[in-house]
Amino acid sequence: MAKTVRDIMSTNPVTATTQDNIYECALLMKRHDIGFVPIVDGRRLVGVVTDRDLVVRGYAEKHSGSTSVTEVMTTDVRTVPSSMSVDECARMMAENQIRRLPVVDNGDLVGVVSIGDLAVREIFVNEAGEALSAISEHEHREPSAVH
Repeated sequence: MAKTVRDIMSTNPVTATTQDNIYECALLMKRHDIGFVPIVDGRRLVGVVTDRDLVVRGYAEKHSGSTSVTEVMTTDVRTVPSSMSVDECARMMAENQIRRLPVVDNGDLVGVVSIGDLAVREIFVNEAGEALSAISEHEHREPSAVH
């Protein structure tokens, strides 16, 4: 039986809410050594904010730390269901230059899958390596790309 995203995803990801501000999100990222925070309303995923979002859409646009995270978050977020096969997820991440994907079932955030989850768990290492290589090459070509 093929492994699914449920088998490798990180559960209970660090999250923020639409009530949080960009300073609070930056603190979460520092405290947990992460660069990606799903934004939820209850358990419903409403967006994500990355460290790059904080810099480019937040501070570089002269927003103060007290600015609502809703001002800088990405709302058009690609997600995957926990039932998706790992190889299909790896292909999707490579084709779309994505390092991290929220895992959503019935609108609720149930986890996060990252390119590292694919590689560290030694599942489809070739696909994960190819995805990471493609993403890294893409980032060096287009530093303005945000995912």
